[in-house]
Amino acid sequence: THNSIIKKNQAGSTSNVADYATFRAGFSWEKTAAELGGANGDFNMARIAIDRHVAAGNGATTAIRWLGVDDSTVDISYAELQKQTKRFANALASLGVAPGDKVFALSGRLPGLYVAALGTLRHGAVFSSLFSAFGPDPILTRMTIGKAKVLVTTADLYEAKVAGIRDKLPDLKHVIILREGGGSTALTDQQKADWPGTVDFDDLLAAQPESYNTAVTAATTPALLHFTSGTTGKPKGAQHVHGAIVAHYATSREVLDLKNGEVYWCTADPGWVTGVSYGLLGPLSCGATLIVDEDEFDLERWYTIVQNQKVAVWYTAPTAIRMMMKAGVEAVKPFKFTALRHMCSVGEPLNAEAVIWTQQNIGLPAHDTWWQTETGAMMIVNFAAMDIKPGSMGKAVPGIEIELADRSGGGFQIIKETDKEGEIAIKTPWPSMFVTYLNEEERYNKCFSNGYYLAGDLAKRDADGYLWFIGRADDVIKSSGHLIGPFEVESILMEHKAVAEAGVIGVPDEVAGELVKAFVSLRKGFTASEDLADEIRGHARSRLGAAVAPREIQFMDNLPRTRSGKIMRRLLKARELGLPEGDLSTLEKP
Repeated sequence: THNSIIKKNQAGSTSNVADYATFRAGFSWEKTAAELGGANGDFNMARIAIDRHVAAGNGATTAIRWLGVDDSTVDISYAELQKQTKRFANALASLGVAPGDKVFALSGRLPGLYVAALGTLRHGAVFSSLFSAFGPDPILTRMTIGKAKVLVTTADLYEAKVAGIRDKLPDLKHVIILREGGGSTALTDQQKADWPGTVDFDDLLAAQPESYNTAVTAATTPALLHFTSGTTGKPKGAQHVHGAIVAHYATSREVLDLKNGEVYWCTADPGWVTGVSYGLLGPLSCGATLIVDEDEFDLERWYTIVQNQKVAVWYTAPTAIRMMMKAGVEAVKPFKFTALRHMCSVGEPLNAEAVIWTQQNIGLPAHDTWWQTETGAMMIVNFAAMDIKPGSMGKAVPGIEIELADRSGGGFQIIKETDKEGEIAIKTPWPSMFVTYLNEEERYNKCFSNGYYLAGDLAKRDADGYLWFIGRADDVIKSSGHLIGPFEVESILMEHKAVAEAGVIGVPDEVAGELVKAFVSLRKGFTASEDLADEIRGHARSRLGAAVAPREIQFMDNLPRTRSGKIMRRLLKARELGLPEGDLSTLEKP
């Protein structure tokens, strides 16, 4: 537990949640659903994200501001987004796509991807987005599980990754090709001949009418298919429903603190759940203006975007914040973030040091948020109008009940004591809860017990009700009777001035059962040496005690990470012990 507390922003009284306890006491999902017009039983995500704003007279507000790699800018208003998504829905109808059919997307951050997503939902079909850096195998696995009927992609991605597996996808009837860049051309006659069943996105939409009767979808109608990262076994397809947007909306208002017409940037790729829940649906349902950057991560470009686009709310990842820390104060000094008033983080636990760094160097603390693909929306968060304990996950969002459960010995016991670790258990149901793992009902049922969803993450609760992440249940290291959470050790290691990133695993030991080993990458200006390893080890021992601190430190240039930024402890362990490395489809390429 980090000792320092960052007091809530004094402007917190102007945030959408002025007082956590009061707001929580008066909150209900039913009231929120009614606010979105769901009281009539229609929860269509496109209606809630777009049509409500147009009907309220806000059609001219910019919905999406797209920033191209070539520094071009495309603004799409809510009214224009409504027209384009209606055209896309008509296009799906013209291709014989029925409600419930699966429409997959494999694309970089192009405007057409967002139109396709919302147009699919408008039509009542199911949308599933794949990360564009996937290779053919993970694409084939996911599209096979999902029985993809339509794929929206680019000519380059189709040629490189899909054409070679097309004959293994019998359900795939249509491929819609997006044009890349402002001046790109439509599909050539040769491409059409080589790729049967492909059609040009722009040509297809131009042939469609702008009027469309949006599908009426109940809260329980399937809407989104998200795949978990497949760190063990094959990826699981988590099915979500239209009613999930009630949670996307509520948390975007409460946690991201979004207001109508406000400029907002979620840096997550739409190939992951965050990029859909909070890079698209949640903020649009709040009437915000989304920044979408076509380019890959580049720190100077990111700082420039936040400054020049006057971003008010920024939702990013711990990996990006650690890159900022690594680049240092000099890199951020030239920029002025005059509009930025709130910053949140997602994807993996946020180290205390990172929270303090953003407070000192960006002028705002990064607010950690915890949730999973399966939960569909934020569950445990740090609110704008709440004191932050750096390193803490925060508290449960309104409408969500979090308990810690002890499942040792096959039982289920709720832990009432403070500072005692247990597995995060969420009282069911809630609007964005996944409704199944596609074709894996047994695997799905194993996630639930006694009316709770069991997250597989361990945490403890302090005397003030704040939750503290310990680690994945299967990541926890057992050494000489101690249960050691890798994240806790990694956080302390990262407080050393030389350490950029750390990954911690348990390695077998005849006496202790397991010993802690740390893999460390260094900041610029530091060189790996035995003396430095001793110094870092000494720092950890002084903070954690000899029983918890790593016995061994190994320096690496880069730690293996998933594309969404999580350090792959499983892979570190497999390589250390000479075990099979398993599914590497989500591994970030070095």
